Amino acid sequence: MKAPLRLAVVPAFALLMALCAQVAVPMVPVPMTLQTFAVLLAGAVLGGGWGAAAALLYLAMAALGLPVLSEGGSGIDRFAGPTAGYLLAFPIAALAVGEIIRRPAFRGPFAGVIVMVGAHLFILAVGTLWLARGLGAPAAVAAGFTPFLAGAGVKSVAVVACAALLRRLPAFRS
Repeated sequence: MKAPLRLAVVPAFALLMALCAQVAVPMVPVPMTLQTFAVLLAGAVLGGGWGAAAALLYLAMAALGLPVLSEGGSGIDRFAGPTAGYLLAFPIAALAVGEIIRRPAFRGPFAGVIVMVGAHLFILAVGTLWLARGLGAPAAVAAGFTPFLAGAGVKSVAVVACAALLRRLPAFRS
């Protein structure tokens, strides 16, 4: 994909992240959403730098007060609350996915799922570490890591499938 098109698609992926944030299962202290699906898809389709740019744009939209976080949340205070660690891990995960998945050894579906599971585990680990500051490690793992593992697996498979489909479109071919 040519750079001008990627530049135009970055806001679209940031909006996809916002939409996926609204698909949420309310849980305490962290809701289960589809945000990570969109974050990792951005990295897989746009590449590392552009995927990270989409995640950073999404976070900037939230910080500026646009209701793009789960349950329509927004504001700078969200970057100090229980979900802050997860949010701050998004651009790093998108960057890593984009850089790893472009290597031929990681283009196959099985390897792609492994990469996506690893990225999900990274997001969950950073989020859980942040959560542990207030809850303690055992409670943070129980509330902010373990309940999300099955969903991370399902979303990882979905990211690989959707990325493969998008890459077949002329606009997204590398």
